[in-house]
Amino acid sequence: MMPRKLVVAITGASGVQLGKKFVDYLPKDIEVHVIVSDNALTVESFENKQVTLHSSDNIAASISSGSFRVDMTAIIPCSMNTLAKVACGISDNLATRVAAVALKEQKKLLLAPRELPFSAIALENMQKLAALGVIIAPPVMGYYSESGSLEEMEKFIIGKWYDALGIPNALFTRWE
Repeated sequence: MMPRKLVVAITGASGVQLGKKFVDYLPKDIEVHVIVSDNALTVESFENKQVTLHSSDNIAASISSGSFRVDMTAIIPCSMNTLAKVACGISDNLATRVAAVALKEQKKLLLAPRELPFSAIALENMQKLAALGVIIAPPVMGYYSESGSLEEMEKFIIGKWYDALGIPNALFTRWE
């Protein structure tokens, strides 16, 4: 089986630790490409992980083309600005371009909006994207997971994101 290609874009300034942990827990057989916005993380944060880093400004990067054949894309966290741009078809940076390609190619696209409360405009954008098949998955705590710590809750959320993308994981205890 060919390794799957995953693009992870980290946009916004809050919730970036979830995007980084999402990358850290990924299985080694997935080819990972990471886009980090200027407001998110520094490149040094990914030095110990086997990932290909891309500048958010490099709209001509390999991952911006449908012919590169990315299998799935996750934007974690997804700023409201990025959400609005994706919903309106604006692809003015690499993260929004990769999302536009995922929509065009009908590939899995997961967005993890990070602000709350959601405005009516944000909810409208999420509904529009969900109707197009985008997985809208804010980092919502699952109290039924019986997590005993913040780390366990983060693993639960990340595990649910992996489930939505079809990535096998054992990050949380499943119901039997």
